[in-house]
Amino acid sequence: TGPSSAQRVVTVQEGPLYRTEGSHVTLWCKVSGYQGPAEQNFQWSIYLPSAPEREVQIVSTVDPSFPYAIYTQRVRGRGIFVERLRGDAVLLHITELQERDAGQYECHTPNTDERYFGSYSAKMNLSVIPNTLLASMAPQALTLMEGDAVELTCEVSKSTAQHTHLSVGWYLLQGAGKHHPEEILTLSKDFILKPGPSYEQRFLEGDVQLNKVGNTTYKLIIRALKPSDQGQLYCEGAEWIEDPDQTWKDISRKQTERTSLVVVSQGRELSVDLAAAEPSLSEGDTLQLNCVVGAPKSSSRHFQVTWLLNELEVARVDSHGVLTWEEEYEERAKLGQLRAFKPSNAVYVLTIYEVGLKDKGTYQCSVSEMKTPGDFHSIQTDVSSGIQVNVKPIEIHMRLSVSTSTPRVRVGEALILRCEVQGATGPVSLRWWHLSPQQHRRALVAAMERDGSRSLGSAYQDGGRRGSLRLEKESSGTFTLVIPSTLGEEDGGQYGCEATQWARGRNWTAKGEVAVTVSSMGLSLHATLRSRIPTVSYGQSFDLFCQVNASYPLEKVPASVRWLFQPSLSMGPLQELVQVLPSGTVVWGTAQPRFQGKAQLEKADTSFRLHMNSALPANEGTYQCEVEVWRRNILPLGQPAASTTSNAVAIKVVLPESKLQVATEDSSVETASSNAAIECRIVFAQNNSQFAVTWYLLPPLADARPLQIIRANYNSILEYGPEFSSPAQKSRFLSQRTSRNTFQLQILSANLGDQGRYYCVVEEWLWLVDGWYKLGEGTSGRTMLKFKLPEAEPRVDKTNHSISAREGEEVTLPCRLQGALLPGTTLSATWFQARSDGRDSALVTVHGDGTVEHPGQLPAARLFLRRPSAGDFGLTLSSVQSGDAGVYFCQLQRWQWHSEGKGWDLRASARSGYTQLTTTPPESTVLSRICSSPPLLNFILYLPLVLILLLALAAFCWYCKFRK
Repeated sequence: TGPSSAQRVVTVQEGPLYRTEGSHVTLWCKVSGYQGPAEQNFQWSIYLPSAPEREVQIVSTVDPSFPYAIYTQRVRGRGIFVERLRGDAVLLHITELQERDAGQYECHTPNTDERYFGSYSAKMNLSVIPNTLLASMAPQALTLMEGDAVELTCEVSKSTAQHTHLSVGWYLLQGAGKHHPEEILTLSKDFILKPGPSYEQRFLEGDVQLNKVGNTTYKLIIRALKPSDQGQLYCEGAEWIEDPDQTWKDISRKQTERTSLVVVSQGRELSVDLAAAEPSLSEGDTLQLNCVVGAPKSSSRHFQVTWLLNELEVARVDSHGVLTWEEEYEERAKLGQLRAFKPSNAVYVLTIYEVGLKDKGTYQCSVSEMKTPGDFHSIQTDVSSGIQVNVKPIEIHMRLSVSTSTPRVRVGEALILRCEVQGATGPVSLRWWHLSPQQHRRALVAAMERDGSRSLGSAYQDGGRRGSLRLEKESSGTFTLVIPSTLGEEDGGQYGCEATQWARGRNWTAKGEVAVTVSSMGLSLHATLRSRIPTVSYGQSFDLFCQVNASYPLEKVPASVRWLFQPSLSMGPLQELVQVLPSGTVVWGTAQPRFQGKAQLEKADTSFRLHMNSALPANEGTYQCEVEVWRRNILPLGQPAASTTSNAVAIKVVLPESKLQVATEDSSVETASSNAAIECRIVFAQNNSQFAVTWYLLPPLADARPLQIIRANYNSILEYGPEFSSPAQKSRFLSQRTSRNTFQLQILSANLGDQGRYYCVVEEWLWLVDGWYKLGEGTSGRTMLKFKLPEAEPRVDKTNHSISAREGEEVTLPCRLQGALLPGTTLSATWFQARSDGRDSALVTVHGDGTVEHPGQLPAARLFLRRPSAGDFGLTLSSVQSGDAGVYFCQLQRWQWHSEGKGWDLRASARSGYTQLTTTPPESTVLSRICSSPPLLNFILYLPLVLILLLALAAFCWYCKFRK
């Protein structure tokens, strides 16, 4: 143990480390300055990048239950384990690094000290990078003579994002039992050539070289080959990275495939070795014979090799390398069945592909040495070697069975036939035949050759009658024939299957038959549509059943069903919802796209079912089904043989019940020419509802109709009523939501014309998957808006007047203040034209400072406030028109300057009497001409016996003259 005064320190391998996926990784950890036993325990954990704050336990030296579930299996299988180097130091092993192993590793030592003092854990980062190292070499089988040279090339590359180095080495593996390869020559990561111990002297002499001949290409050259060079040669690439502690670590190694090298010793003057890869063969196998000539300095000598079978010549390779076949073998050689070649001056190869029984026997390789090429006098002859090759004949015992899943069908239905072949050792060709009971001769239906090509018999090539016949190979020995649609009873009878296998010029055939009956049928249909629940609640599923009654089994013929739908509020024809074609293809209509994904379609025997999940209001309406059937399952189907339309079924979808409650108490609000707020309060509603609020005004007149002021829908989009749509009104009337359950109507710069009763209508809206739906509404109580001014009304003439004016003339409407204007005050006046809906229309306003405002629709050029005196606010209307007829009045307001200089305050207000204005056409009537004539008027004054009617007319004319 460490000294008692020491401080515990845990040290872990410095990071970050980069290691490749799939590699074996070790991380060291040690502890010092500890108290307690000499053998300390260690626990390893990881903090993953996806959850850097959460500890995931991996492995412990003391607690077998320490690993979390994701590491338990790897720890138990020794894929992750801890190696103890000494009592206070360990190595964490991860034998096969995975991408998910990247993260921050923590090494923790449980406390054995008398008190906590120092550090008990340390952390480091490990990054897992892709393994991009590649090493490749084409495998070869080389036989060379002692003293020859060999060149081998391998490709080594990487594409790692981090800075890494490569090393490339060549190795020799000798003997099956030797596990450790012998190093030949290596180009290190530092670009230094390092030979193996056995090749160091030959490297210094230049007989062993390693050259880099491209970006990724490395070539090994071994000159003056020795028997000790014989064995398996391969190339190994390694990728190295520098760790933070400045040491280099190999993070990946890749070995190439191996090249077999045979070095023939030159210890004998001339020898021949003949070998076969496999001397015992079956018909169809490949025979390869290798003939190796052993001779010193073979590369500079001249040999002629003769191949013999049962002492009869097969082929000859002369000293120039020219190949000559015996006549009986020439044709097979041209077809590529035979091949003889010379890889080197000492190696000769004979290959026979797909051997037959005639190829068995004793093969010999006879070698003769010539003085010079072309010299027919040999130095040595009849140096040969032989080998016995056996070829076993092929025995094929094929068995065949034929079956059908449709032994009895009706006209138009499909036939499905199956042929199973057993015992075949290779590809087979297949023929289907039909023997009709009427024709008593068989006809070819379809054929499949060994290469998979298909053909149809002449009677079955018209795809429009029976449909497109399908001949399929389901597995190596199972074949299926499908005739989509039978034409008539003549398609019944015997169907035969005939399979043939060809091998080595021979063939084997197996046959089988099955009987099928085809009967005719009649067609009639009737469909009934029903629903178990015609009224469903929102979100509830419902089913529609289209029951079809047919005079034949419906499931045996092509049938389609079309579902029709008409929304509840639509008056048009039914729309196509979806159609299921005979092929099973589902085609959705475009009129109701929201049904797709919600509807499930099923067919069971003679019933079609439409299942709707989670009913929505959009699913409410009338449903209907249409069914069509065809006689035969052929393409194109053509006209259906029968069709029917079901009765209509109405489905009603009940929305969720509205729980909306709106406060209905009446109230009043008083204002003194300032802003006013009218409140609308929701007492209760569902939490997920949205609300639309519409504000209304009931003008003071008893029979006035409500006027829509403003509507805010559930998206807070505003819409003003026609009487409040002018820019001036829009700027004064605002709707806002002050809390979840409270709405306010803000009236800015309220005036006397705004008096009346206000109320709101609240609509409850709910989002139901596919849109917003109104569940209900509630109307609030009435709120009376009143004006309360601090002073008594100004004295205004409240006499009602009736004035008639001819169109085109000028008329003045009276409005007069009675009494003097108080000092420090001023008056403003607004003229109104009364309207039947109670919402009087302001025409013109004259302010206290003399400015004139025209808020009304009458042209300003026709309205004058001439004011002959300070209290006279008469309105002069020029060019009277017929549309000017109506009731007029003025509103006077008295204003006083604020004592603190903040502006004018409204102190009082009063309304004048009403003036009824009537208009007459501009043309003078007979009566008006009489009234306007002075001579006739004098005549009436002097005649006491004038009729009472004339007196009345005269009085009226006098009134007219007086008015002028």
